[in-house]
Amino acid sequence: MTNILIVLSAADRWTRADGSIYETGVWAEEFVAIDEKLIEAGFQVDLASPGGAAPTMDKKSLDPNVVGEELAGRMHSYLARNAKRVEKPLVLGDIDVSRYDAIVVPGGHGPVEDLYKDPDMGRVLVQADREKKLIAAVCHGPAALLAARDENGRWPFAGRRMTSLTDEEEIEFGTAENAPWLLADTLRKSGAVFEQGPNWGVHVVADGNLLTGQNPASSAALAEAVIAALR
Repeated sequence: MTNILIVLSAADRWTRADGSIYETGVWAEEFVAIDEKLIEAGFQVDLASPGGAAPTMDKKSLDPNVVGEELAGRMHSYLARNAKRVEKPLVLGDIDVSRYDAIVVPGGHGPVEDLYKDPDMGRVLVQADREKKLIAAVCHGPAALLAARDENGRWPFAGRRMTSLTDEEEIEFGTAENAPWLLADTLRKSGAVFEQGPNWGVHVVADGNLLTGQNPASSAALAEAVIAALR
């Protein structure tokens, strides 16, 4: 059995540069599209979060006025069917990386509040990368990569090709102004070889055991890339 760990942010807010609060969490499509496809592929999928806290789905990602009636309906239905799993994730600090074949991180603005600096997230990713396990993240999920530091303080993903929500998409979404930092810009400054496609288009980048998707629309394609890599 192929075992996958999806790590979900436990944050329900994003602290802005001026100290104000932006309500957020996990972007539903990024979790649902990935989780659904991996389970349909016959994989065992576990969920984890910092402290084992129940994740918050970003309200905008469930709003028909934002994502459309059909997608919002699908998200609500899937989350309702999987409520027991979603509401009781494993504790990230207790995770034994050796049990998993892949670590997957969906986005939403939650990861830029907690996962990017979470020491347990960093430990999981450093070990997974050393053991050449698959690591996949989408949209703001690649913020989790920033938590990884080896014993010498080096970022193990420096020089690797990757993508994430772009600065241009953040601006277009209306959340760049007053952001404490921008993800794509920070990944570049940290040493990533950043690649991007058209705004809001499907774009997935593969670099060895590292797979990244640019935005919510890239979630299903990222899941398919994970499935193909594991098979």
